[in-house]
Amino acid sequence: MTSRLTKAVAATLATAALLAAPVSAFAAVTTPPVTHPTLSGAAVAGPLAATSGSHVARGVLVSAAPVARLTADQLDAAAADFPGVPQSKFDVTAYRLIYRTIDHNGRPTTASGIVVLPDGRRGALTVAEYLHGTNATKANAASVDDTSTDRLVTALFAGTGLVGVAPDYLGLGLGPGRPPYVDTKTETSSSADMLLAARTFAAKHGVALKRDVLVTGFSQGGRASLAFGRALSRGEVGPFRLGALQAVAGPYDLLGTELPAAFDGGVAPPTAAYYLAYFTTAWNRTVGLYDDPREAFQEPYAKTVDGLFDGSHTDEEIVAGLPDSPDKLLTPEFAERLQHPTGRLLQALRAADQICHDWTPRVPIHLYSGTKDTDVVAANADSCATSLRARGADVTVHSMGAVDHTGTAFAAYPQIIGAFAHWA
Repeated sequence: MTSRLTKAVAATLATAALLAAPVSAFAAVTTPPVTHPTLSGAAVAGPLAATSGSHVARGVLVSAAPVARLTADQLDAAAADFPGVPQSKFDVTAYRLIYRTIDHNGRPTTASGIVVLPDGRRGALTVAEYLHGTNATKANAASVDDTSTDRLVTALFAGTGLVGVAPDYLGLGLGPGRPPYVDTKTETSSSADMLLAARTFAAKHGVALKRDVLVTGFSQGGRASLAFGRALSRGEVGPFRLGALQAVAGPYDLLGTELPAAFDGGVAPPTAAYYLAYFTTAWNRTVGLYDDPREAFQEPYAKTVDGLFDGSHTDEEIVAGLPDSPDKLLTPEFAERLQHPTGRLLQALRAADQICHDWTPRVPIHLYSGTKDTDVVAANADSCATSLRARGADVTVHSMGAVDHTGTAFAAYPQIIGAFAHWA
């Protein structure tokens, strides 16, 4: 989450970084980038042209460039807003990767992300893969934003001796086209292919990635963590398997918990307007929710809302272009449809919510929530835990107490980093 959006919306919103924590150290040591696609180019470019034949090369490393170096002392100083985080043992270097993956329809495209290596370590190391929260702005992604707290969290894992990996997802950072949103399919595929590309990259630095992968994520990335963990547990990510999973403040139950909360006040109305605008415009491209924006959005927003989420607008610009509540944004008919979905919308929501229903994790699952979270209500964690336990999973829900959305993350990540450090 970023302070930019915190200032723009009264309630906190889980945007690309957790918060604008003191991460200026990254900017101070940023290495000048090598030639790479520009953000403006990424904003307008489409997917790669289809390759001949039906095979799509996935997880292939396209390019790599160093973006930051931090000493252990600099890491510790930058982590001041994460009280209790373990002291870093290693200096770290962060690299931006561009790699081949697929879009929602299985067509070839590219995506970006970061790998953070602990300096001086060689041989077999364990990966901690971090999946970020809601972000509608390409320039806020960890691979390109020197002040990104998502980059910091990934680096803190590396500071313990792990390999930190963090995909931007599709359409963010230097990824072409528009970003999808809450798209389980591409959150999973981009995370998997990022890990495969990281394996290739790490090998060039004398590091072999161990089989067991530690997975964590915040907000949107919390639910993406469940989906990625499911893919790992099913053997769908090359040689890798799930080693541990700890997710923070994720909207795991869209149909039964998070969507109702967006309309009943459980989610703060300005935040709900942002989430629903992003969700509706993004899902219209993948699921098909309307033919004309006026079917979903009231005027004057029907003319402008889709353009706000093209990846080029800042949080301030997006918030300024939206009303302060869903009832001012959505038509009554479409609001009713979201609250009582039918047809392909209902089918798509049920499919998205399967992350807590159609698999049995073979490792303990830890879910973190906060009682004052008005972005992603705490009942999401309870609902997911109940469903997974019914299938025999070992699930622990950690209430971080009376903290809001970002407060949940700041309280949870010192514990998660400490737990994962035992794998280093």
